[in-house]
Amino acid sequence: MTEEKENVQEPIEGTPEVKETQVAAEPVATVPSDDFDWDSYEAGDVVGGGASKEELAKMYDETLSTISEKEVIEGEVITLTKREVVINIGFKSDGIVSRNEFRYNPELKVGDKVEVYVESQEDKKGQLVLSHKKARALRSWDRVNEALDNDEVIKGYIKCRTKGGMIVDVFGIEAFLPGSQIDVKPIRDYDMYVGKTMEFKVVKINPEFKNVVVSHKALIEAELEQQKKDIISKLEKGQVLEGTVKNITSYGVFIDLGGVDGLIHITDLSWGRVSHPEEIVQLDQKLNVVILDFDDEKKRIALGLKQLTAHPWDSLNAEMKVGDIVKGKVVVMADYGAFVEIAAGVEGLIHVSEMSWSQHLRSAQDFLKVGDEVEAMVLTLDRDERKMSLGIKQLKADPWEKIEEKYAVGSKHKAAVRNFTNFGVFVEIEEGIDGLIHISDLSWTKKIKHPAEFTAIGEDIEVVVLEIDKENRRLSLGHKQLEENPWDVFESIFTVDSVHEGTIIDIFDKGAVIALQYGVEGFATPRHLVKEDGAQAKVDEKLDFKVIEFNKAAKRIILSHSRVFEDVAKGEEVAAKKAQAKTTKKGVKKLNDNLEKTTLGDISELAALKDQLEADEKSPKEDKK
Repeated sequence: MTEEKENVQEPIEGTPEVKETQVAAEPVATVPSDDFDWDSYEAGDVVGGGASKEELAKMYDETLSTISEKEVIEGEVITLTKREVVINIGFKSDGIVSRNEFRYNPELKVGDKVEVYVESQEDKKGQLVLSHKKARALRSWDRVNEALDNDEVIKGYIKCRTKGGMIVDVFGIEAFLPGSQIDVKPIRDYDMYVGKTMEFKVVKINPEFKNVVVSHKALIEAELEQQKKDIISKLEKGQVLEGTVKNITSYGVFIDLGGVDGLIHITDLSWGRVSHPEEIVQLDQKLNVVILDFDDEKKRIALGLKQLTAHPWDSLNAEMKVGDIVKGKVVVMADYGAFVEIAAGVEGLIHVSEMSWSQHLRSAQDFLKVGDEVEAMVLTLDRDERKMSLGIKQLKADPWEKIEEKYAVGSKHKAAVRNFTNFGVFVEIEEGIDGLIHISDLSWTKKIKHPAEFTAIGEDIEVVVLEIDKENRRLSLGHKQLEENPWDVFESIFTVDSVHEGTIIDIFDKGAVIALQYGVEGFATPRHLVKEDGAQAKVDEKLDFKVIEFNKAAKRIILSHSRVFEDVAKGEEVAAKKAQAKTTKKGVKKLNDNLEKTTLGDISELAALKDQLEADEKSPKEDKK
């Protein structure tokens, strides 16, 4: 043994206790051999026992291994302490390696074969210097590739966590263990694996980047596959098994049935509505499930939990009937209605049309929301189909039953504008009582093209009931009827040929709209918009207009600006012609008087003058015609 081995003070594992040899105090007497060849000994040919010196040296050399520094060789563990491992490589002295270099292999024991790297055959103390870590590093890539090629199971030491998994020491190389490859079931606590030594399979190597990926899951998958086949081969539909909640997702729960997983879809957890499976189960919870279906090839198993209890419809009160009042909670909302749960797993639909007596279109969200507690009347009940329809408007009196009393023809009310159409405004006097104001009944005087010009949705408007259609639940309403018909008064103001000041507010191809006093509007064709200077009148011009037509029934006033100055000119022309005719008549009379006093010689000349005067007199009369 070397000097360092003799100086080791710690107890040695796996070796018997060595007792110190008692050295004799007196010299031991020796007896000379009679057949000893003293001559050969003196000559140096014989060392002892009849063997030559060369033979003994050869025998000694054969008991030792020939080693070289910077070489990897295999040795045997002969001693273990808490801090050191003593390894025999067949050299004249044993080597000592730090126990930390075997941290990846906590099961190391005396007799195990390990690879070591010879750093030095003899240090300053004469000690053989070995390194297991360097030996692993030099051989690591060869060993890793061999393990991948041979599908070999290797051991590795989990050093620490990293993003997405763990770092594993494999043959001195830092390999990556993805979180999904630690076990067949999801891992919730990665830290519990740090510091453990586990078995792995090399599943991928990237030589370019020196990346190694290992898997522990791959070791147990083959065994699990066989277990799955065995379990699935024994399954039957309707069979009840005990399982453990392995994972919870938004769409269902995975159950471990003892080596094979099954899925309980969220719809098979409970007869009632379930927003998330966590409302029903918890991780690691043990529960009984029933097999609904399974696929041998795809290894899929569909499980059910609610099927272990009777359907709520089967236990529904047998005396429940149409017309009964029930209480429930709104669990689902849709545009067309609300689903109300009156018992766990028993739901009824309240259609939007059964929420209000109102006839105009509305969304169910206008009346209810999820979580509301409601009372409703059973409208239909089909136990075989497990369907039920409910209504809440039936809990209130139908407002149309006494419509003539509350909303008599001619009565005035305030209504809310709900909707527009091209022909009128739909309003609601109260919930369930709707009516239509025709566009022609909005105003006596304004020409309204669309109701949006007159009012807005959501505003209140005063109305008068014009007509009731109880059978079809319709009311004809009016707004302009709140005031007297101003056209009775306009008839005496806007008489034909009367002239009024007006402002052109709109011009289009067929003519123009003119705003007159008292809020009334008139109409003028393009030829009646020509001004005295020949120019065409324009928008916003304020001019005088003559009424050329007034129609009370049609509420129409036809106007003309041109006629204002044209009629004045015609009047002046007529007056001038009348004055000329009067002058001519006087001249003729004077001439007749003079004729009586003339001589025969003047007759021919006077006759010519008379003819001229008579011709002048006839001319104005023909013009007048």
